[in-house]
Amino acid sequence: MKTGNQKTLLRPAKPEYDEGLLFARYIDEAAEGFFGFMLGRNSKSIIAKAYIETKHTLSYENVIFAEKDGKVVGMSSSFSGVQHREFSEEPLKKAASRSAVRMKIVRTIFSPLWRILESIPNDDFYIQGIAVEPKLRGEGIGSILMNDLESRARSNGSMRLSLDVSAKNKGAQKLYEKLGMAVLSKWPSTKILPPVFVRMSKDL
Repeated sequence: MKTGNQKTLLRPAKPEYDEGLLFARYIDEAAEGFFGFMLGRNSKSIIAKAYIETKHTLSYENVIFAEKDGKVVGMSSSFSGVQHREFSEEPLKKAASRSAVRMKIVRTIFSPLWRILESIPNDDFYIQGIAVEPKLRGEGIGSILMNDLESRARSNGSMRLSLDVSAKNKGAQKLYEKLGMAVLSKWPSTKILPPVFVRMSKDL
């Protein structure tokens, strides 16, 4: 379908390795390099292999691509809290192979953070990542993707739209605020340490 800007087309992702590589770049950008850190130098190929499988957080099933003039210019990855409960980590572990040990170590070290990121209420529609080509930022593509996410969240029967964003990423936070989202919580919440990420939400 065409949304907003008539030259921007949103479409479901396909279970293809090449699209998986593209998704891997976008999701790592959205996560500010965390996947590269967790999976190592082969992170993009690992994610691309897992991407073509179903029923996990990095599956093509959860991805929408934005295209402009026939070229992919952005993407969103999202799922409901109910879907998240049914996901398995096996596709990523299998794709990671020897890097699975590195992934386990990173998750163990950051276990408090990981537990919070994994805490998604059943009624939430969670935005795992949204990214737009750097040279096209500011042209409304991010807003088109966000509007689509809200529409799909409502259709899904979710009560709230939610996402996590780096506390340092003030630009993204401002965009989400313009779209009606507000800060729900910060982690860590202590006054001693500065927040690492912010969870934002919008009631539907």
